[in-house]
Amino acid sequence: MLPYSPAFLLVLALLPDSAVVEPLPAAVCEDVRRIELSRSPTKGGREICVSPGLMTGLLFDAPVSVELQEEVRFVEVTRGRSGVSFVPPRDLAEGERLRLTARFMDGALPQEAVAFTLVAHSGRATHQVEVYRDRRTRESFQQEVAQERAKHQQLSEENQRLRGELERMRARLHQSAGLRSVIINGAMGPHGVAARVLGILEARPEQELSAKRGVCYRSAKNVAVAVWLKNSGAQPWTVAGASLARNGEPMKGVVWHGETIGAGETGLVVVEVNGAEDALLQGEATLSLWEAGPRVIHIPQVTFP
Repeated sequence: MLPYSPAFLLVLALLPDSAVVEPLPAAVCEDVRRIELSRSPTKGGREICVSPGLMTGLLFDAPVSVELQEEVRFVEVTRGRSGVSFVPPRDLAEGERLRLTARFMDGALPQEAVAFTLVAHSGRATHQVEVYRDRRTRESFQQEVAQERAKHQQLSEENQRLRGELERMRARLHQSAGLRSVIINGAMGPHGVAARVLGILEARPEQELSAKRGVCYRSAKNVAVAVWLKNSGAQPWTVAGASLARNGEPMKGVVWHGETIGAGETGLVVVEVNGAEDALLQGEATLSLWEAGPRVIHIPQVTFP
Protein backbone atom coordinates (compact mmCIF):
# COMPACT_ATOMS: atom_id res chain seq x y z
CA MET A 1 0.00 0.00 0.00
CA LEU A 2 1.37 3.44 -0.92
CA PRO A 3 2.17 5.65 2.08
CA TYR A 4 0.47 8.65 0.39
CA SER A 5 -2.95 8.70 -1.26
CA PRO A 6 -3.20 9.90 -4.92
CA ALA A 7 -5.32 12.85 -3.83
CA PHE A 8 -2.68 13.92 -1.31
CA LEU A 9 0.09 13.66 -3.92
CA LEU A 10 -1.99 15.84 -6.26
CA VAL A 11 -2.36 18.47 -3.53
CA LEU A 12 1.41 18.45 -2.98
CA ALA A 13 2.01 18.93 -6.71
CA LEU A 14 -0.23 22.01 -6.76
CA LEU A 15 1.37 23.60 -3.71
CA PRO A 16 4.30 26.05 -4.15
CA ASP A 17 7.78 24.66 -3.40
CA SER A 18 8.03 26.45 -0.04
CA ALA A 19 4.87 24.69 1.19
CA VAL A 20 5.97 21.11 0.42
CA VAL A 21 6.74 19.14 3.57
CA GLU A 22 9.76 16.87 3.42
CA PRO A 23 8.88 13.21 4.15
CA LEU A 24 10.16 12.01 7.49
CA PRO A 25 13.06 9.53 7.40
CA ALA A 26 11.98 5.91 7.69
CA ALA A 27 14.07 5.49 10.85
CA VAL A 28 11.90 8.06 12.63
CA CYS A 29 8.79 5.99 11.92
CA GLU A 30 10.11 2.66 13.13
CA ASP A 31 7.48 0.48 14.78
CA VAL A 32 9.22 0.32 18.18
CA ARG A 33 11.62 3.04 19.23
CA ARG A 34 13.95 3.49 22.21
CA ILE A 35 14.89 7.00 23.38
CA GLU A 36 17.63 7.58 25.96
CA LEU A 37 17.24 11.10 27.33
CA SER A 38 20.89 11.41 28.39
CA ARG A 39 22.02 10.77 24.80
CA SER A 40 19.18 12.21 22.70
CA PRO A 41 19.50 15.87 21.65
CA THR A 42 16.46 18.03 22.30
CA LYS A 43 16.14 18.85 18.59
CA GLY A 44 15.40 15.96 16.22
CA GLY A 45 16.28 13.21 18.67
CA ARG A 46 12.89 13.36 20.41
CA GLU A 47 10.58 13.49 17.40
CA ILE A 48 7.91 10.77 17.37
CA CYS A 49 6.08 9.71 14.24
CA VAL A 50 2.27 9.64 14.60
CA SER A 51 -0.60 9.19 12.16
CA PRO A 52 -4.39 9.72 12.29
CA GLY A 53 -6.21 6.49 13.14
CA LEU A 54 -3.10 4.74 14.47
CA MET A 55 -2.35 4.39 18.18
CA THR A 56 1.01 5.39 19.65
CA GLY A 57 2.14 4.64 23.20
CA LEU A 58 4.98 6.02 25.30
CA LEU A 59 6.34 3.91 28.16
CA PHE A 60 8.73 5.52 30.67
CA ASP A 61 11.03 3.78 33.13
CA ALA A 62 9.54 5.75 36.07
CA PRO A 63 6.20 7.33 37.03
CA VAL A 64 5.40 10.40 34.92
CA SER A 65 2.83 13.10 34.45
CA VAL A 66 2.05 13.70 30.76
CA GLU A 67 0.50 16.71 29.03
CA LEU A 68 -0.59 16.84 25.38
CA GLN A 69 -0.85 20.00 23.33
CA GLU A 70 -4.44 20.46 22.10
CA GLU A 71 -5.51 17.28 23.85
CA VAL A 72 -9.19 17.99 23.12
CA ARG A 73 -8.54 17.25 19.45
CA PHE A 74 -7.23 13.74 20.16
CA VAL A 75 -9.54 10.81 19.40
CA GLU A 76 -8.42 8.86 22.47
CA VAL A 77 -5.96 9.41 25.33
CA THR A 78 -5.23 6.79 27.99
CA ARG A 79 -2.85 7.59 30.84
CA GLY A 80 -1.09 5.07 33.02
CA ARG A 81 1.29 5.29 35.96
CA SER A 82 4.37 5.18 33.75
CA GLY A 83 3.10 6.11 30.33
CA VAL A 84 0.43 7.29 27.95
CA SER A 85 -1.20 5.98 24.77
CA PHE A 86 -3.24 7.98 22.30
CA VAL A 87 -4.83 8.16 18.88
CA PRO A 88 -4.01 11.54 17.34
CA PRO A 89 -6.60 13.93 15.87
CA ARG A 90 -8.40 12.84 12.71
CA ASP A 91 -7.72 16.22 11.11
CA LEU A 92 -3.97 16.08 11.77
CA ALA A 93 -2.27 17.54 8.68
CA GLU A 94 0.82 16.00 7.14
CA GLY A 95 3.90 17.42 8.86
CA GLU A 96 1.88 19.07 11.65
CA ARG A 97 3.67 19.09 15.00
CA LEU A 98 2.21 18.80 18.49
CA ARG A 99 4.09 18.83 21.77
CA LEU A 100 4.02 16.09 24.40
CA THR A 101 5.46 17.09 27.78
CA ALA A 102 6.44 14.59 30.46
CA ARG A 103 7.57 15.22 34.03
CA PHE A 104 9.05 12.47 36.19
CA MET A 105 7.27 12.05 39.52
CA ASP A 106 9.77 9.95 41.55
CA GLY A 107 11.95 12.88 42.65
CA ALA A 108 14.94 11.81 40.57
CA LEU A 109 16.60 14.01 37.99
CA PRO A 110 15.82 15.46 35.54
CA GLN A 111 12.99 17.20 37.35
CA GLU A 112 12.37 19.73 34.62
CA ALA A 113 9.77 18.87 31.99
CA VAL A 114 10.99 16.71 29.10
CA ALA A 115 9.50 17.63 25.73
CA PHE A 116 8.77 15.39 22.76
CA THR A 117 7.47 16.42 19.34
CA LEU A 118 4.67 14.44 17.70
CA VAL A 119 5.10 14.74 13.93
CA ALA A 120 2.22 13.77 11.65
CA HIS A 121 3.03 11.23 8.95
CA SER A 122 0.45 9.79 6.55
CA GLY A 123 -0.16 6.06 7.02
CA ARG A 124 2.80 5.32 9.29
CA ALA A 125 3.35 5.70 13.02
CA THR A 126 5.62 4.51 15.78
CA HIS A 127 3.43 2.21 17.88
CA GLN A 128 5.62 1.97 20.97
CA VAL A 129 8.21 4.38 22.33
CA GLU A 130 10.36 3.33 25.29
CA VAL A 131 11.90 6.25 27.15
CA TYR A 132 14.88 5.76 29.45
CA ARG A 133 16.89 8.24 31.45
CA ASP A 134 19.94 8.47 33.67
CA ARG A 135 18.74 6.92 36.92
CA ARG A 136 20.86 9.12 39.14
CA THR A 137 19.02 10.52 42.11
CA ARG A 138 19.13 14.01 43.52
CA GLU A 139 21.37 12.68 46.31
CA SER A 140 23.80 11.33 43.71
CA PHE A 141 24.07 14.72 42.00
CA GLN A 142 24.45 16.47 45.34
CA GLN A 143 27.20 14.06 46.33
CA GLU A 144 29.04 14.78 43.06
CA VAL A 145 28.74 18.52 43.62
CA ALA A 146 30.08 18.12 47.16
CA GLN A 147 33.02 16.09 45.87
CA GLU A 148 33.82 18.71 43.23
CA ARG A 149 33.67 21.45 45.86
CA ALA A 150 36.03 19.45 48.07
CA LYS A 151 38.46 19.05 45.18
CA HIS A 152 38.27 22.76 44.46
CA GLN A 153 38.94 23.56 48.11
CA GLN A 154 41.88 21.16 48.15
CA LEU A 155 43.34 22.72 45.00
CA SER A 156 42.84 26.18 46.46
CA GLU A 157 44.69 25.19 49.64
CA GLU A 158 47.49 23.59 47.61
CA ASN A 159 47.75 26.71 45.47
CA GLN A 160 47.97 28.84 48.61
CA ARG A 161 50.69 26.55 49.99
CA LEU A 162 52.71 26.79 46.78
CA ARG A 163 52.39 30.57 46.80
CA GLY A 164 53.71 30.66 50.34
CA GLU A 165 56.61 28.38 49.38
CA LEU A 166 57.39 30.65 46.43
CA GLU A 167 57.45 33.69 48.68
CA ARG A 168 59.80 31.91 51.10
CA MET A 169 62.10 30.94 48.23
CA ARG A 170 62.16 34.53 47.03
CA ALA A 171 63.02 35.67 50.54
CA ARG A 172 65.89 33.17 50.75
CA LEU A 173 67.20 34.23 47.36
CA HIS A 174 67.06 37.85 48.44
CA GLN A 175 68.96 37.05 51.63
CA SER A 176 71.65 35.14 49.70
CA ALA A 177 72.11 37.83 47.04
CA GLY A 178 74.97 40.28 46.87
CA LEU A 179 78.74 39.93 47.29
CA ARG A 180 78.42 37.90 50.47
CA SER A 181 76.86 35.05 48.49
CA VAL A 182 79.72 35.13 45.97
CA ILE A 183 82.29 35.12 48.78
CA ILE A 184 80.57 32.40 50.80
CA ASN A 185 80.22 30.15 47.73
CA GLY A 186 83.91 30.60 46.91
CA ALA A 187 83.13 32.03 43.48
CA MET A 188 85.32 35.12 43.95
CA GLY A 189 89.06 34.72 44.38
CA PRO A 190 91.57 37.27 45.66
CA HIS A 191 91.50 39.09 42.34
CA GLY A 192 87.73 39.54 42.34
CA VAL A 193 85.47 38.93 39.33
CA ALA A 194 86.96 39.87 35.97
CA ALA A 195 84.77 41.51 33.31
CA ARG A 196 85.10 42.30 29.62
CA VAL A 197 82.75 44.35 27.45
CA LEU A 198 81.40 42.24 24.61
CA GLY A 199 81.77 43.52 21.07
CA ILE A 200 78.26 43.52 19.61
CA LEU A 201 77.62 43.29 15.89
CA GLU A 202 75.34 45.86 14.31
CA ALA A 203 71.78 44.62 13.89
CA ARG A 204 70.42 44.14 10.40
CA PRO A 205 67.07 45.78 9.55
CA GLU A 206 65.36 42.40 8.95
CA GLN A 207 66.29 41.14 12.43
CA GLU A 208 63.53 41.23 15.03
CA LEU A 209 65.98 40.43 17.83
CA SER A 210 69.33 42.15 18.29
CA ALA A 211 71.95 42.48 21.02
CA LYS A 212 72.47 46.08 22.10
CA ARG A 213 75.36 45.48 24.50
CA GLY A 214 76.94 42.74 26.54
CA VAL A 215 79.50 41.94 29.23
CA CYS A 216 81.47 38.73 29.87
CA TYR A 217 82.43 37.74 33.42
CA ARG A 218 84.81 35.23 34.98
CA SER A 219 84.80 34.21 38.61
CA ALA A 220 86.90 31.62 40.40
CA LYS A 221 84.44 28.87 39.35
CA ASN A 222 82.22 30.04 36.52
CA VAL A 223 81.93 32.28 33.50
CA ALA A 224 78.85 34.23 32.47
CA VAL A 225 77.58 36.42 29.63
CA ALA A 226 75.06 39.21 30.19
CA VAL A 227 73.41 40.61 27.06
CA TRP A 228 70.76 43.27 26.64
CA LEU A 229 68.44 42.25 23.80
CA LYS A 230 66.20 44.57 21.79
CA ASN A 231 62.93 43.01 20.60
CA SER A 232 61.90 44.87 17.45
CA GLY A 233 59.13 42.40 16.62
CA ALA A 234 55.42 42.64 17.29
CA GLN A 235 55.33 39.67 19.69
CA PRO A 236 56.92 39.24 23.17
CA TRP A 237 60.09 37.18 23.37
CA THR A 238 61.17 34.87 26.22
CA VAL A 239 64.37 32.86 26.25
CA ALA A 240 63.57 29.14 26.19
CA GLY A 241 67.07 27.80 25.63
CA ALA A 242 70.71 28.86 25.40
CA SER A 243 74.04 27.41 24.38
CA LEU A 244 77.69 28.48 24.36
CA ALA A 245 79.86 26.71 21.81
CA ARG A 246 83.51 26.98 20.75
CA ASN A 247 84.54 25.49 17.40
CA GLY A 248 81.15 23.85 17.22
CA GLU A 249 81.63 22.08 20.57
CA PRO A 250 79.03 23.07 23.15
CA MET A 251 80.05 23.87 26.70
CA LYS A 252 78.52 21.83 29.50
CA GLY A 253 76.54 23.10 32.45
CA VAL A 254 74.87 26.04 30.65
CA VAL A 255 72.11 27.79 32.61
CA TRP A 256 70.23 30.95 31.74
CA HIS A 257 67.89 33.53 33.15
CA GLY A 258 65.76 36.10 31.38
CA GLU A 259 62.47 37.90 31.76
CA THR A 260 59.93 38.23 28.94
CA ILE A 261 60.91 41.07 26.60
CA GLY A 262 57.88 42.90 25.28
CA ALA A 263 57.49 44.17 21.73
CA GLY A 264 59.77 47.18 21.20
CA GLU A 265 61.45 46.71 24.60
CA THR A 266 64.95 45.80 25.76
CA GLY A 267 65.59 43.10 28.33
CA LEU A 268 68.48 41.34 30.06
CA VAL A 269 69.44 37.70 29.52
CA VAL A 270 72.22 36.09 31.59
CA VAL A 271 73.88 32.84 30.51
CA GLU A 272 76.26 31.06 32.87
CA VAL A 273 78.55 28.04 32.51
CA ASN A 274 78.93 26.11 35.74
CA GLY A 275 82.12 24.11 36.25
CA ALA A 276 83.12 24.20 32.58
CA GLU A 277 86.53 22.97 31.49
CA ASP A 278 89.12 25.70 31.10
CA ALA A 279 90.06 24.51 27.62
CA LEU A 280 86.62 25.40 26.32
CA LEU A 281 86.73 28.84 27.88
CA GLN A 282 89.75 30.03 25.90
CA GLY A 283 89.29 31.90 22.64
CA GLU A 284 86.09 32.98 20.94
CA ALA A 285 82.74 31.28 21.49
CA THR A 286 79.28 31.72 20.01
CA LEU A 287 76.26 32.45 22.19
CA SER A 288 72.89 31.22 20.87
CA LEU A 289 69.55 32.17 22.39
CA TRP A 290 66.13 30.96 21.24
CA GLU A 291 62.48 31.18 22.18
CA ALA A 292 59.75 28.55 22.08
CA GLY A 293 58.86 29.89 18.62
CA PRO A 294 61.00 30.36 15.50
CA ARG A 295 63.08 33.36 16.56
CA VAL A 296 66.73 32.73 17.48
CA ILE A 297 69.78 34.96 17.78
CA HIS A 298 73.45 33.99 17.42
CA ILE A 299 76.10 36.25 18.98
CA PRO A 300 79.63 35.41 17.82
CA GLN A 301 83.01 36.57 19.16
CA VAL A 302 82.20 35.96 22.81
CA THR A 303 85.48 36.03 24.74
CA PHE A 304 85.92 35.71 28.48
CA PRO A 305 88.49 37.71 30.48
